[in-house]
Amino acid sequence: MSADPLPPARTSRAADRRFLLGLALLGGSYVAIVAAMLLADLCYTTPAHLAAALASPEIRYAARLSLVSATITTLLALWVAVPLGYLLARSRFRGHAIVDALVDIPLVLPPLVIGLSLLILFQLPVGGVTLEGLCRRWLGRPVTYAVPAVILAQFTVVTALAVRAMRVTFEQVNPRAEQVALTLGCNRSQAFWRVTLPEARRGMITAATLVWARALGEFGPVLVFAGATRMRTEVLPTTVFLELSVGNVEAAVAISLLMVAVSLGVLLLVRAFGSRVLLG
Repeated sequence: MSADPLPPARTSRAADRRFLLGLALLGGSYVAIVAAMLLADLCYTTPAHLAAALASPEIRYAARLSLVSATITTLLALWVAVPLGYLLARSRFRGHAIVDALVDIPLVLPPLVIGLSLLILFQLPVGGVTLEGLCRRWLGRPVTYAVPAVILAQFTVVTALAVRAMRVTFEQVNPRAEQVALTLGCNRSQAFWRVTLPEARRGMITAATLVWARALGEFGPVLVFAGATRMRTEVLPTTVFLELSVGNVEAAVAISLLMVAVSLGVLLLVRAFGSRVLLG
């Protein structure tokens, strides 16, 4: 006498559990790698190593420059990304596909190539004068291998992320509210500032978070375009490189953990603040 088959509902639940378990194993492998890397860093360094790193004037300068440059870069990136993301999302102008492709180039190019391209841009003579020479004449200070180069290198890379985030945000904002505002007497600018932009607050917070965290950890373009001069153009990622180059692994790991802690703290604060803004 054959056994009765399992009920369809029980069979379905068992298949669902196996499916979810497979997803958890595949996705969890990456989470385990990230957690293992952080745990390895924590096991390798000690509070004494971190205290010694924070006591160094060079590292304190690099930390200040990293925080300031990442903040300025974020503001500049949003200043560009909001209008460009809006245009890409709402308009279909001639050359739209070309602009869209150009925005993505910094995301696919190797970081060192971006830094090299910036260096060539400022040193290439056009009409007997270079862009670096013009900046020295107009601003009275150099750009290449100076603090402005740090900000410009970060800006070139991270603005592409901000534009992508803002474009997706504006595409998700229902254009009907903007159209209603236009019919009620608002012009396009008033409808943007009073209707569309407030609806895009969440996307702006997300873009700012991504840009700030990415700018804080940017290394390749900064190294090539700004250099890694102590107490001048040194930021935290280049500090890790400099410490490793002299064999000071403990300091490099301590600085890396400091960057992880700062980035994680800022991400949590910005997201919590953003949630309160959205709910309030």
